Amino acid sequence: MALFDFLKRKKEVEKAKEGKKEKPAQKARPVEADKKPKQEPKPVAQPVSRAKKTSGFAYNAVKQPHISEKATYLAEKDQYIFEISPNYNKNEVKKAVEGLYNVDVLSVNIVKIPAKKRRLGKTQGFKKGMLKAVVRIKQGQKIEIL
Repeated sequence: MALFDFLKRKKEVEKAKEGKKEKPAQKARPVEADKKPKQEPKPVAQPVSRAKKTSGFAYNAVKQPHISEKATYLAEKDQYIFEISPNYNKNEVKKAVEGLYNVDVLSVNIVKIPAKKRRLGKTQGFKKGMLKAVVRIKQGQKIEIL
């Protein structure tokens, strides 16, 4: 940091003065130790990965299959709906479904269902939201959900 360069220089000057006084008392060092290492080039900035890293097993990504009327219609078209954990992305969901059900996944679409207000008498609350993944598998393959 440029702010503290003056402190570094001050310390170097003090060390140099002490070094002159101590040189006669020092033992002889090998020639290789006297050589100063070359300054290493500044490291190149690596691209920052914005993807969340999750450590877990495949069965943690997929919570359960989402069974509804629409899901049964989509199952006829080789598309299945699963409730997933919010920490996982499309690639991880794809690997999880391939690992759990031994099918070839062609695409994954993720839908965020927001929490909805619910009321029972005077009591107000929320129906919890979730993430759904619509997984399209290779034609001819099947996932037995029920």
